[in-house]
Amino acid sequence: MSDNLKDLFLLDPEVVFLNHGSFGACPKPVFEAYQAWQLKLERQPVAFLDPIRGYAAWMRDARAALAGELGAAPDDLVGVMNATVGLNIVAQSLNLQPGDEILTTDHEYAALEKTWAYVCRKTGAKIVFVTVPLPLSTEAQFTDAILAGMTERSRVLFLSHITSATALLFPIERVVAEARSRGILSVIDGAHVPGHVPLNLDALGADFYSGNCHKWLMAPKGSAFLHVRRELQTMINPLVISHGWTEDLHESGAKGMFGNTPFIDSIEMQGTRDPAAWLTVPDAIRFRKDENWSEVAARCRDLAQETGARVAALTGLTPFSSPEFCAPQMVAMPVPRTDPKALQVALMERWKIEIPCFDWKDHTVVRVSVQGYNTKAEMDMLVEALSALLTLERAA
Repeated sequence: MSDNLKDLFLLDPEVVFLNHGSFGACPKPVFEAYQAWQLKLERQPVAFLDPIRGYAAWMRDARAALAGELGAAPDDLVGVMNATVGLNIVAQSLNLQPGDEILTTDHEYAALEKTWAYVCRKTGAKIVFVTVPLPLSTEAQFTDAILAGMTERSRVLFLSHITSATALLFPIERVVAEARSRGILSVIDGAHVPGHVPLNLDALGADFYSGNCHKWLMAPKGSAFLHVRRELQTMINPLVISHGWTEDLHESGAKGMFGNTPFIDSIEMQGTRDPAAWLTVPDAIRFRKDENWSEVAARCRDLAQETGARVAALTGLTPFSSPEFCAPQMVAMPVPRTDPKALQVALMERWKIEIPCFDWKDHTVVRVSVQGYNTKAEMDMLVEALSALLTLERAA
């Protein structure tokens, strides 16, 4: 196994790409499989999209492959475009009432904050934000903060498993179990989890969980899943009503017209679509196994954590968490306050480094992602660039 796997990817060789966490990067063999599915669709679109002649069975195969990776039953998850879509399906299916509370944290992804604000405007429910103590260094810190926010009005617990802005790995197991014991529905945003940290959905027991396959699993863009506990699937309404939705079957839980559960058919069978990204998920799983990606990921984890420590030493600023509560391959690094957009532009223009820089609360943050195509030399370049820019910032 080479230390540099960049030749396996389609990334621009002139760019130091340190932003895998935003949209991922698809390996060449997986992308070729993706294009093969697209070609198959265009050669005979009628036969391809006919559920009886292949479409439904191919979708079922992809669900089975992913379910095997995620510790779930194939009939309990369905393919969606991205995690935001999956979580919108859940949020807009819940029967919330005025005064009901949605308990969440101050680390959530902005698109989902807007989703819940939209739901609250329609239902009269209320969002309650819990401040997670930083730096996060113990499971009890997180759990105690969440439990303290639960009230008799709490109806939903919405949490990121790995946060986007702060790249924290939340220890959600205890609070998910406590929510279940109190009759609170748990809705988990797992956008950064598949392929990043081990996940056993059945063991976790969250009521609803949506994750992306296009990030750390390295499938093509447009592949994600929604997992719903079996006994709650009749609660789910698709965002689009189409061929797969049948009222009587949906209510009864009997098999749908395409041979799947109504939960799957109502979301999967929604008119003309290109399912190639979802159908390529088994190829992404195969690629990871063929390339011993667990070993690659371990090297990436060490490099990411080392880089975070180097930047903390450079800036003198406290990291957001101890290493065990940091996303293994993604580190959000506080830097001295500056214009984040100007910093991001300077890193690209002067060093060709593609990396997100943004403000979060009263912090300016640079978030580094380390994937198999990244090297120690690239991390050295990042530290050198930040050192130069931050020194110029202090001198100015």
